[in-house]
Amino acid sequence: MKLSFVIPVYNEEDSLEQLYQEILANIGSNNYEIIFVDDGSSDKSFQIMKKLAEKDQSVKVIRFRRNFGKAAGLQAGFDVCTGDYVFTMDADLQDNPLEIKNFITKLEEGYDLVSGWKQKRHDPISKTVPSKIFNYVTVRTFKLKLHDYNCGFKLYSRELVKELEIYGEMHRYIPALAHAKGFRVGEIPVKHRARQFGKSKYGIERYLRGFFDLLTVKVVTDYIRTPLYLFGSMGMFSFTAGFLIGLYLSVMKIFYGHPLSNRPLLFLAVLLITVGVQFFSIGLLGELIVNQTRKVNKKKNISISERINLDE
Repeated sequence: MKLSFVIPVYNEEDSLEQLYQEILANIGSNNYEIIFVDDGSSDKSFQIMKKLAEKDQSVKVIRFRRNFGKAAGLQAGFDVCTGDYVFTMDADLQDNPLEIKNFITKLEEGYDLVSGWKQKRHDPISKTVPSKIFNYVTVRTFKLKLHDYNCGFKLYSRELVKELEIYGEMHRYIPALAHAKGFRVGEIPVKHRARQFGKSKYGIERYLRGFFDLLTVKVVTDYIRTPLYLFGSMGMFSFTAGFLIGLYLSVMKIFYGHPLSNRPLLFLAVLLITVGVQFFSIGLLGELIVNQTRKVNKKKNISISERINLDE
């Protein structure tokens, strides 16, 4: 069995050598490849990774021209990895390679993705509290119960990795994307270590971007093939609200003689009805686009587990 390790790196010069040695110490007799993705580091990270690659042909390095983010780094690694099982982990040594065998054991129970759960986090409250809120909202949104969507320490089957396409901050929602495609997602508790070197590269702005990507993933997973369900529902709600307000105003005018020229509700009713029609129209246009796309690529967003007596 071949293990691939995809590790995005951004200014982690002090931890790379130790991480490399710890991975080798915990992979047993398995064949391996370690793919470091330099996400525009400005320190000596690339030079250290280059030296590791020169002495070990199983170490591969991808270097970005500038910082593109963790999702881009993971996707670049996924595109070139060749392992049967694919690990992702952070380069800051907070993920402990001692957990490798536990991940493999769990995946072989029949899962396609095993996500780590940092039961006891060694992070400041400025990271732990937002993370708890994030996990609560994400579980409620996607109905996939995991304790820690944020954990970067994960193990994937090769089949799942080759079907993923992530960008922005979507790496946080990979379990939801996998679940939506019909893959089995599991979770194991992992030991989380305190950061030994440097400092966290993430700021408060990631939560705003993460919220936008939450909406993106929700639409992609639930409505990519049926956009009318989304826009039609919003349009129906808006149109119905406007119609009821309009009906109320009509009754007040016809039976009670109330004037409408000075009623802001009249303008609200017209606005809601107009917006409702527009939402419904957008949904219909979306259906036409999806129908055309489906004709071009019939396998779009459909995950097929196996084929029997059929050409690929």
